[in-house]
Amino acid sequence: MFIIDSLSFYRPFWICMRLLVPTFFKDSSRPVQLYVVLLHILVTLWFPLHLLLHLLLLPSTADFFKNLTMSLTCVACSLKHVAHLYHLPQIVEIESLIEQLDTFIASEQEHRYYQDHVYCLARRFTRCLYISFGMVYAVFLFGVFVQSNRLLGAVALGYQVFSMLVEGFQALGNDTYTPLTLCLLAGHIHLWSIRMGQLGYFEEEAATNHQRLLEYIEQHKLLVRFHNLVSRTISEVQLVQLGGCGATLCIIVSYMLFFVGDTISLVYYLVFFGVVCVQLFPSCYFASEVAEEVERLPYAIFSSRWYDQSRDHRFDLLIFTQLTLGNRGWVIKAGGLIELNLNAFFAFLAPSRYANKQFATRKI
Repeated sequence: MFIIDSLSFYRPFWICMRLLVPTFFKDSSRPVQLYVVLLHILVTLWFPLHLLLHLLLLPSTADFFKNLTMSLTCVACSLKHVAHLYHLPQIVEIESLIEQLDTFIASEQEHRYYQDHVYCLARRFTRCLYISFGMVYAVFLFGVFVQSNRLLGAVALGYQVFSMLVEGFQALGNDTYTPLTLCLLAGHIHLWSIRMGQLGYFEEEAATNHQRLLEYIEQHKLLVRFHNLVSRTISEVQLVQLGGCGATLCIIVSYMLFFVGDTISLVYYLVFFGVVCVQLFPSCYFASEVAEEVERLPYAIFSSRWYDQSRDHRFDLLIFTQLTLGNRGWVIKAGGLIELNLNAFFAFLAPSRYANKQFATRKI
């Protein structure tokens, strides 16, 4: 039987958090506190501010747009990191809910679905994100060292490289958490639907089926809590993600359209464009999966063999179905403003697609 351990996907996230905020893990000695304060002042706060101030000193429009993409990316990374720090207690509670929900997976059909869909999607997404991060940071660091003679000195170079590495850990935690959690949420909702749809089809006494229905209602309460916590935890992060990625995509394509004149720069910005899309797409995709699974909950309840059950069973099922019909309006919103789904992804991608057409026309 396949071993269910959804929390193993969060190990890289918690490794990043232990490096960035060890004080959250009860390590509150004076040197550690000083380390956390200096790290977040020098990198989280000052590094994006230093990049934005540097933009004002650039003489040409080409240099301004060239540096604006990385500046926006670092600003968005710092803002998302701060939002995650604020919601760390909720993140711990979400993990406890996931651990409880993993224990309810029992049947062979549930194990097969978890292995073939939830586990494979989560593993594929995380690997893709790690590879894209490695590509963009390797290209960036290569560019920094190639142009090191133009920098202000070894201290400035070292500060920029160190800050980019720290921002890389922040970005890794920021960009893996939301899609991974939404993937697990959608998977556990579907697994609950499988259990609910099978209720009454096994040869058990009516009293046993009624007790199992009450157990499934309690599991549904955990899913409701899971959904609410995820909605609150990722709201600010995804608002920054959508705004930052949308602006960055437009700037990248505009820079390629008007200023890129050599192949190396073109390849670099094409890679950068792809990495930004990889950042944005998974959250929107898995949010759509969650919304679709929530829509199917009443059908899963109705698919059970309720018509052969006791009067109390049917009455409780009727009330429960009415409650789940009210849940169909649940949506996950970025900042409470923008519904997070694939429509949001294509809406934010539309301006860059238009600029891409202009770029292709110009090249022809």
